[in-house]
Amino acid sequence: MARTADFYEYLNGLAPFSTQEEWDNSGLLAGDISSEVRSAAVTLDITPEIIERADRLGANLIISHHPVIFGGIKALKKDSAPYMLAEKGIDAICCHTPLDMADSGTNDAFADLLGFEAYKGNDPLLRFAEIDGTTAPALAAMIAEKTGSPVRYADAGKKIKKIALCTGSGCSLMPEAHDADAFITGDASHHDFLDALAEGLTLIAAGHYETEIHVVPALCKKLKERFPDVPVYDLGQENPVKITGQRHGA
Repeated sequence: MARTADFYEYLNGLAPFSTQEEWDNSGLLAGDISSEVRSAAVTLDITPEIIERADRLGANLIISHHPVIFGGIKALKKDSAPYMLAEKGIDAICCHTPLDMADSGTNDAFADLLGFEAYKGNDPLLRFAEIDGTTAPALAAMIAEKTGSPVRYADAGKKIKKIALCTGSGCSLMPEAHDADAFITGDASHHDFLDALAEGLTLIAAGHYETEIHVVPALCKKLKERFPDVPVYDLGQENPVKITGQRHGA
């Protein structure tokens, strides 16, 4: 029987926890590393609803991208996710920025969705891709079609041949984009769009969830191959952010 330690070591080989950003909180964040794993579940976020779903499936290990504990905890309330994990005896391994950096991690999963042959830049959180020339509206429309969700963009007005990409909240890395014509990320503020245009850079914000959720099925596949005797579930998390006029699945 595989233990939580086995899953931890596999993930540590895939996306070493030592590579996490200094502000991050990745690793075993709840539970006992010596636990026997009856079944495991993979998700983007560990929420009370996700914990209930995992518990119904009999999963006593949840692997997530976003940390279930981020920053200091000043109160441990009964309806909070960390409390529920402890109450139900469910371990939690969270692999945040290490999975962003890793080969076949968050950034590569999104690049694959878009059909890009991506390569790493100097910053391990960034990916770059060379494409046939396109326009900002055409690129934004393609991303919206692939993700099934509207995107926001600011058009720098030039032909796009080189793309920089960082899933989630990646605008702080725009200065590292160098000679890219467009920068694709999840979240962007009004001022991020202005800053990009001032640098002659098209900025496309495709949504935090929309850019990162694709790593979940990819990671499930890897875990099933590595641990064939342990059921591994994709918990199918729905986007918590709703957009007026957008249709939502179950």
